[in-house]
Amino acid sequence: MKVTVGGSLKLAFRPWVEGLEHVPAEGPAILASNHLSFSDSFFLPAVLDRKVTFIAKAEYFNTPGVKGRLTAAFFKGVGQLPVDRSGARGAGEAAIKSGIEVLERGELFGIYPEGTRSPDGRLYRGKPGGLARVALATGAPVIPVAMIDTEKIQPPGKVMPKLMRPGIRIGKPLDFTRYQGMEHDRFVLRAVTDEVMYEIMKLSGQEYVDMYATAMKRQIAEAAKAEKEAGKAARTALAQAEKEQAAKEKAAERERPGQ
Repeated sequence: MKVTVGGSLKLAFRPWVEGLEHVPAEGPAILASNHLSFSDSFFLPAVLDRKVTFIAKAEYFNTPGVKGRLTAAFFKGVGQLPVDRSGARGAGEAAIKSGIEVLERGELFGIYPEGTRSPDGRLYRGKPGGLARVALATGAPVIPVAMIDTEKIQPPGKVMPKLMRPGIRIGKPLDFTRYQGMEHDRFVLRAVTDEVMYEIMKLSGQEYVDMYATAMKRQIAEAAKAEKEAGKAARTALAQAEKEQAAKEKAAERERPGQ
């Protein structure tokens, strides 16, 4: 996949990279990145010599049929790891367990602390569960990463990508071994996550929003729904007003002398 997908991406888009020296040549490390586009999980591994394992929902790997098998082969090839979300605590616990297993093998584990893609290009509050717990459970260094302009290449809803140069900035590794054994302390988890997000913000230059991206997406969806309903109500009211006006004009026409 590095030769085919990775090589094609680098040839077509020519991504620029800063800070490659901060990624260790061997040993476990966590790559914590902002998340602007679906393509983030492809551009970042493409510029690294080592394999990066991200997590993906298990449905990508167990869909039946030829298409399902091809999809599973593709996601496995680009380093995606299936996570079964059917457990008691869902994807969160499955993701943590998977991340720990990857790091215990001495590999690179990629994670998006925001938990989902940014809805508007801004940087949102990191979720304290996955990133901090995996880091404290393993002692692996956390390397902040900033993806630049990837959302402009393929915005949500667009099928054909725009040919332009995205960027990747990789920061210095962060050491949180001073907190090892405290992965169940919510204040420590919050502090670790906020420190990582601050470094990502400095690298990316994004505006920081102190709320979760999932909450913002709900607000956007609710606002869109309210706007749609308001538009529908306005059209209904207009149609009713026109109907009433037409009725009045018809009545007035009948009352005219000689009619």
